[in-house]
Amino acid sequence: MGTWAWGDRWVWGYKSSQDNILHATFTHSVEKGVRFFDTAEVYGPWKSERLIGTFAKHSPTPIQIATKFMPLPWRLTRTSLLKALKGSLARLGVPSVDLYQIHFPIPPISVETWMEAMVEAVAAGLTQNVGVSNYDVHRMYRAHTVLNRNDISLFSNQVEYSLLQKRPEHSGLLKECREIGTVLLAYSPLAQGVLTGKYSSSNPPPGWRRLFKTPRMLDRIQPLLDLMRQIGSRHNGATPAQIALNWCICKGVIPIPGAKTPEQAIENAGATGWRMTDQEVNALDEMSDWVQAN
Repeated sequence: MGTWAWGDRWVWGYKSSQDNILHATFTHSVEKGVRFFDTAEVYGPWKSERLIGTFAKHSPTPIQIATKFMPLPWRLTRTSLLKALKGSLARLGVPSVDLYQIHFPIPPISVETWMEAMVEAVAAGLTQNVGVSNYDVHRMYRAHTVLNRNDISLFSNQVEYSLLQKRPEHSGLLKECREIGTVLLAYSPLAQGVLTGKYSSSNPPPGWRRLFKTPRMLDRIQPLLDLMRQIGSRHNGATPAQIALNWCICKGVIPIPGAKTPEQAIENAGATGWRMTDQEVNALDEMSDWVQAN
């Protein structure tokens, strides 16, 4: 479960009156077997971490929490990462997180400096695993090299990946992840809701997303959505969202879709426990490539 929308007012229109619905969304996710929740200090900012901390405290089932450090230009030393991590732990109400990630490779501080800080964080017991986010192949390998020298694995690289964003395949990033044993975490696997099939040129996404999901783009992807519905009909009526998430799973990555309602959480969880055939995955790839080329 990705929790960018939990607390974000600008993109996702969060309101504090939604907290009870988000708690129900969390509860239904856990009941359906979701255990991994991804957040970040800048979501909200800080609000998403606080919400997850509150929800997890009252959950009878333990969860795994991943959060992120934003290397803002004024954060110039390794100690700034440790300070930020301790702040995240306080908001989450936990002594350590399962995964701590660098949110973006923002200069001027080098990849190597932040990985050395991560080594310190692991040694201090503040995080169990180390990850990065939005790293290209070269930066990811540099991060892997520093950690590997210290007998720590680069657990994950979180990047945008979906049927409408296949750059990790074309750039060689997915292949490199497999070679060095790093998990690719796919954020926006539903293309910010576009792959759910609920939007069209006459019914575009609300708010900020409307600026990027243009009517032309929404019309162009309809053949892909039609194919997703056809394939879904052969898998107990799987929805386009479930097909999009199952496609990620078939590619060997872990999708982290968002959800703002219990219904969305239940739908997302329905993407697990089954797999499309290789022929169906190939057909989706071909249609995806055609849609993006036209």
